[in-house]
Amino acid sequence: MATEKRSEQIVIDQRFCGPPDSGNGGYVCGRLAAHVPGVAEVTLRLPPPLERPLQVARLADGSVELRDGEAVVAQARTTSFDMPSPEPVALPEAETAAKNSLALDDRSPFRTCFVCGSGRPPGDGLCIYPGPVTGRDMLAAPWLPDASLAGPDGMVPPEFVWAALDCPSGFAVGLGPEIVAVLGRLAAKQLAPVQVGRRYVITSWSTGSDGRKLFGASALFAEDGSLCGYARATWFRLEETAKAAWKSRA
Repeated sequence: MATEKRSEQIVIDQRFCGPPDSGNGGYVCGRLAAHVPGVAEVTLRLPPPLERPLQVARLADGSVELRDGEAVVAQARTTSFDMPSPEPVALPEAETAAKNSLALDDRSPFRTCFVCGSGRPPGDGLCIYPGPVTGRDMLAAPWLPDASLAGPDGMVPPEFVWAALDCPSGFAVGLGPEIVAVLGRLAAKQLAPVQVGRRYVITSWSTGSDGRKLFGASALFAEDGSLCGYARATWFRLEETAKAAWKSRA
């Protein structure tokens, strides 16, 4: 399909990695989503490379591609979706849930992740550790956006909101000793500004599966329980890779 001139570029800094050598899926999706109007859905095709210019190619149908040379890393298009959100989880409940997060397991292969990596100190990573909520079929985690995330207007830019909504849905679909999955598709809708230095709660839950496809959702709440945004995600299971990764750290 014919494209317009590819003059826009995106560079994924090392800080925003998921695995050590590729970008965090939610962050990259959020960066590309900014190039399409309205609510976006982004499909990841390849692990996003770090620290080199990637081209944004605008297609005739209004969608965009993120390219590494001729290789398509991700595709984004405008979409529309509304998602019923569960009742919010109180901040103290989320703090308790996070203490039991698999993200904090020393064997976790995700310790470098910008969002959920326990090897990333506050101010460097987002330090979002989703854990099970007692009596509810969901996970929750607190989030305190660091001042380093502030955009020119003092608010948290959308790509960090996308990132914050990414990993929690992965843990909700079963990321852990038995399952490693990679993000395949993410759509997110932000409803309210997110401010640095204020406390938030992120919840996540499974919405089903289809073979290797695992479907999850996540929501972002202010401390007062007001809904700030939500996302739906498709993950692809790499089960044997998961077992090997966790066992290698046992």
